[in-house]
Amino acid sequence: MKRPIVFSLFHDQSVFMTAIMGIMTFLAVLALGLALAIGTGIVNWNRQWDVHATVQVTNTEKTDTIKKIFETNQDKIDTMRQINDDEMSMLMRPWMGGDKGVLKKYLPVMFEVKFKSKSDMSTVGDLIGNNARFIPHYDALRPSISAGWKMVTILTLLLGLIIVTIGTCVSFIARNTAILHRRELEILNQIGASDKFITKQMQMIVAKICTIACTIGFVIACPILLMTLGLARSARVGLMAMLEISSAGWIALLLVPFVIVLFAIMVTKRTTLKILSES
Repeated sequence: MKRPIVFSLFHDQSVFMTAIMGIMTFLAVLALGLALAIGTGIVNWNRQWDVHATVQVTNTEKTDTIKKIFETNQDKIDTMRQINDDEMSMLMRPWMGGDKGVLKKYLPVMFEVKFKSKSDMSTVGDLIGNNARFIPHYDALRPSISAGWKMVTILTLLLGLIIVTIGTCVSFIARNTAILHRRELEILNQIGASDKFITKQMQMIVAKICTIACTIGFVIACPILLMTLGLARSARVGLMAMLEISSAGWIALLLVPFVIVLFAIMVTKRTTLKILSES
């Protein structure tokens, strides 16, 4: 036979706890989702560009030498193309003033190269280094990658603060509830109710409220997260276009509400037992 709950949260406490747990779950799912999306985007970005490089020949007399290096190392190169003057003009348009014809004389000869492996890129890069500028794409994109990892770190710290906030709120509510129901607790102790029974009562209350609140927070957070990822990918700009959440990431997000509920139950148990031991 199922035992009824002897006491419960007051209405104001129940509303406050439902609201705070819903908001915290929403923020936790959003923070973790964005951290996973950015982290996955960085990995995809590195995987895409780790064998690409740009070769800039500032001395046109060295152009034939560079082409000869490409020909003799064809087995190490996947694709290679020379950027023509029109493409160079488009790249330099923001910095090109009046007479573009004059500036074209000073534009370097540029090649975009995709190598078959990192070791091949390193070998050919050493040969080219004495004759032209060899710029691996991952070096050029390092500031963007560094900024991405910093964002992941900030979101992880935010997730940690959310967990601390949840623990603090649950602990405060459990303590406040025990104080408000002190008379009921005394009666329960007098009739022989164990601390374990009383603690279980509190855990049942908190579990029910947190389950409802976490479900609401998760349901609201997911569409917003999907919309954010959709807008980032539609922008088709650099790292933003690479943002995505893998299947494992979505499983992790699904586990967030369960983890929060379990965490709230554990905090409730610890706080209630501490209060009962002090009384």
